[in-house]
Amino acid sequence: MFETSKALMRRLHDSRFATRYFVGKGIDIGAGADVLGQYAEFFPLMEDCRPWDLKDGDAQLLAGVPDNALDFAHSSHCLEHMRDPREALKNWLRVVRPGGHLVVLVPDEDMYEQGVFPSTFNPDHKWTFTLHKAKSWSAKSINVLALLGEFADRAQAVKVESLDATHRFAIERMDQTLTPIGESAIEFILRKLPPIEVKRGGRYADAGRGGGP
Repeated sequence: MFETSKALMRRLHDSRFATRYFVGKGIDIGAGADVLGQYAEFFPLMEDCRPWDLKDGDAQLLAGVPDNALDFAHSSHCLEHMRDPREALKNWLRVVRPGGHLVVLVPDEDMYEQGVFPSTFNPDHKWTFTLHKAKSWSAKSINVLALLGEFADRAQAVKVESLDATHRFAIERMDQTLTPIGESAIEFILRKLPPIEVKRGGRYADAGRGGGP
């Protein structure tokens, strides 16, 4: 609940959100009532952030949003509701320009579902997520690191973090996201690769610099 708001103070301590990630024009996929744009004053290089929710269409497809149209995309706790998270990520990256960023939050299966799936806390969850485990108790588990590896031909993972700082592992089973502090999530950020970097195999694979943001 209010996961975008919970993330604000943490993100303010990382200057990259204000200087690289939330820069220019963006889209907030599955925004609900807790929209990223309400905090635009804390990210002064953010020009606009359009919320996209049920009334706007299928978040998995983003139909009507042109390719390479936006500087960034943000999604908080939406990917777990998608029929096909891989198709969703493909389209979320599609609408971001080369050099732009995709910022995604998903619930961590051990901190959120806590060993039970289908989820007792949100029955609409279709998938669970973990950073990377050899074995999961969930039949619908997705390893985030493996998932991001599938997109390595078009996007660079610049940040992957387990948001466990406020998770209370010692208390009885409950949905800790209902508390004012509990995130119980994984955050990952992808930078969409410009074609020249795909060709070079990296930003600085030749003598030239100017690799962009």
